Amino acid sequence: MKAGETIAFVGPSGSGKTTMMKLLVGLYRPDSGQILYNGRDFSAMNRAQRKEVRKEIGMLFQGGALFDSQTLEENVRFPLDMFTDLSIKEKLDRVNFCLQRVQLEGKNGLYPTELSGGMKKRAALARAIANNPRYLFCDEPNSGLDPKTAIVIDELIKDITHEYNITTIIVSHDMNSVIEIGDNILFIHKLDAKKMKIYPINSYTIF
Repeated sequence: MKAGETIAFVGPSGSGKTTMMKLLVGLYRPDSGQILYNGRDFSAMNRAQRKEVRKEIGMLFQGGALFDSQTLEENVRFPLDMFTDLSIKEKLDRVNFCLQRVQLEGKNGLYPTELSGGMKKRAALARAIANNPRYLFCDEPNSGLDPKTAIVIDELIKDITHEYNITTIIVSHDMNSVIEIGDNILFIHKLDAKKMKIYPINSYTIF
């Protein structure tokens, strides 16, 4: 996978798309094989080593996964509190920048329950890029959104990927979205404990 590119995983329900993503971000451990980040074997690392790699990873969950008890500002600041030693002012500056980047400027004090579905996805995207990741993972980024809002999310992901030279990996059922923003598209035929088959839909594959 190359910097500045969006790789899209598609396939039927149950084929292993979400399992693949959870393996890549370290929520699951593979039974065999390797997951390499710039030559670093992520699958063989201990907890402390994996945390260092996770600092480079942003994750946009299917449902947004915002903390309902926290404001938008606190949600976006969460990875900065976890992974950085920035001052309060530096964190706030970064939060404000990310909110502005996803068109939520000035919404710092709102809670997730006060946001529309599209605003929640944009807020979750702001949190995903807060720590300036090298790798951005998006699980069904358009799930539950109307077509117009889905296009907004697609454009944001595409623009952010190119603007910050991020490697973006998405899992999606939305073929319109995949064709629009996927530089390379991989179709998962089957994923189980014994065998995995991945077929490139266009000219580039990583397996």
